[in-house]
Amino acid sequence: MAFNSVQFLIFFPIVFLCYFFCSYVIKKNSVTQLVLLAFSLFFYACWEPAYLCLILISVVITYSSGILMEGHEKQKPLILTVSLVSNLLILFFFKYFNFAGDTINWFLSKSDSSARVPELNVLLPVGISFYTFQALGYSIDVYKGKVKAERNFITYALFVTFFPQLVAGPIERTENLLPQFKVDSKFDYDRITSGLKLAAWGFFEKVVVADRLAVYVNGIYNNLEIATGTSIIVGAFFFSFQVLCDFSGYSDIAIGVARILGFNLMRNFRRPFFAKSIGEVWQRWHISLSSWFKDYLYFPLGGSRVSTARHCFNFMVVMGVSGFWHGAAWHYVVWGLMHGVYQSIGLLTTPIRRKILVLCKLGSYDNSVKGGLRIKRPWQFVKIAITFMLFIFAAIVFRANNMSDYAVALQKLLLIPSEIVSIFTAGAHGFIEAFRSVFVLDESMSGYGIKHFAGAMLLVFLLLLVDFITRKERGYDIIKRQPAVIRWLCYYALVFAILFLSVTGKTEFVYFQF
Repeated sequence: MAFNSVQFLIFFPIVFLCYFFCSYVIKKNSVTQLVLLAFSLFFYACWEPAYLCLILISVVITYSSGILMEGHEKQKPLILTVSLVSNLLILFFFKYFNFAGDTINWFLSKSDSSARVPELNVLLPVGISFYTFQALGYSIDVYKGKVKAERNFITYALFVTFFPQLVAGPIERTENLLPQFKVDSKFDYDRITSGLKLAAWGFFEKVVVADRLAVYVNGIYNNLEIATGTSIIVGAFFFSFQVLCDFSGYSDIAIGVARILGFNLMRNFRRPFFAKSIGEVWQRWHISLSSWFKDYLYFPLGGSRVSTARHCFNFMVVMGVSGFWHGAAWHYVVWGLMHGVYQSIGLLTTPIRRKILVLCKLGSYDNSVKGGLRIKRPWQFVKIAITFMLFIFAAIVFRANNMSDYAVALQKLLLIPSEIVSIFTAGAHGFIEAFRSVFVLDESMSGYGIKHFAGAMLLVFLLLLVDFITRKERGYDIIKRQPAVIRWLCYYALVFAILFLSVTGKTEFVYFQF
């Protein structure tokens, strides 16, 4: 059951009414938790009922390991290891077995061996990467003594399976979410309306922006034989905003829905395309996953308190694992390693770049600011632009269907200068046709015409404008202070866009495949 489905629009009001009935009439928290758990399990079962057993196995293993670690101090490392290995083996079997088999078979074919690893015909359980990491985070936190083991099985099961963030996050921390289930929520008008506004904005991001950009992106990357180098770059540009709006839209709906019920989930995106470095991008993009890797992988490896060479190694490991988490294919790993290389180069060149900025009077040493260097505003915009271009270049391999397609895309990028020249040398009468040809604006091929293209660019500009306006506070807080006429015009415009400007045909959220 996806958020952008009629079923969910029926499901959630029922949840809302039942939840507050339990909170206000029955007034027994154990019953409220049980009802919410039942709805969460039903929500997940709507995809594939058989896979309920997998999530329940994960719940039982991590719940039991938490209690055992508190009762058997000397065996804590062994208990944690069993919890981690068993959960990761389930994840590996369903998500990575065929990938590992294909890789092994490739090497076997090179050695002329007749042996082959069989391929398993199993569906990837939706959300398995998300709920597995959330459950493992709990086990690690109990092991480190950051939280006490939860003794109430219903409470813990609800923590892992809570439906708004079950299939695509945010990946919540134990200390933030789990205690919230132990207190019944009270009806709060401001909280509910802010949740509705955030969820509505998430729907707009998904069905109006992301799905519209996806038409062009899919048209290009699924038909690279007709693509030009220019269209590949534009496709990567659109894809960057598509995946942002798709996943940020899901996160906003999840956070908004949870807020309506009285639960606070962590913010998952914070204007990532205004970041001034790739490292800063990962402080703003998929924050729940980035912080998970930071806490449970980057810091245990030594973080930044190591030699420069080891620091770069840590970047490569974390980003390589991040790429592998996103998908069982080599192009995802390459994408992750590219971001590791970006951050390593940034670390290695920091001293010389700082000296050049000061020498060129684009910055000055100032210990009162973060990093000890105050950079002039014009150069800050340059850094944002450079960071975004690096992100787009890496997005090409992320969106490519495989490494072979990525190789084709790289070859075609070499033709971009001649393609751009062809537009401006086509003459006044041929300019439009040359433009259409270079950008592949043929609806029979890419699904996009010039009008669609202009509309997509307008939406991207709108998103950047909204991000700029909301750089200091959330949009619903800004709108709340406006006169009633302006507020309701904004609300009606948003609802109108969702109802009448959404792309025909329901599409799944991109991160469901991860």
